[in-house]
Amino acid sequence: MEQTLAIVKPDAVGRGKTGEIIRRFEEAGLQICGLKMVRMERREAEQFYHVHRERPFFESLTVFMSSGPSVVMVLQGEKAISTVRAIMGATDPAQASPGTIRREFGTGIERNAIHGSDSPESVTFEVPYFFAGIEILRFGM
Repeated sequence: MEQTLAIVKPDAVGRGKTGEIIRRFEEAGLQICGLKMVRMERREAEQFYHVHRERPFFESLTVFMSSGPSVVMVLQGEKAISTVRAIMGATDPAQASPGTIRREFGTGIERNAIHGSDSPESVTFEVPYFFAGIEILRFGM
C-alpha cells in the first residue's frame, strides 16, 4: 500500500467541487487517511512550492494557492501516486484526457483544480507539511 497527498485547490473549493473530487478518488478504491481544510499564508505556499522557486510561475502560483481555502488529503491504495495522477490528468486542462479532474474542473494550467504528489520523494515532504503523524490513519500497512 502506498500513500500520497492531494490538494483540492482554491479554485475548485470555491466552485463547490471538493465532494465530487473526493468521490472520484474513493470510487477508484483509494482510502482517505487524512483530510482537512486549510488556508495557506503566502509564506506557507512559498515553502510548500519551494522546488519551483526559480520558475517563472512561482509568484503567481503562490499568490493563487494562498488566495482561499484548499482541502488537503492523504490517500492510500495500491499505486496511490500513479492512480491519483491518472485521475487528475495532465497539468494543462486543455491537454488532459476527457473525464479527468483537471479536464472537467480546471480553467488553466495554474487553476487546474488539484495538486498531487508526483513521486515517493515528494510524498515524504508534502504529507508531513500538512499532517502530523497522529492525524494520518493507516489501513493495512
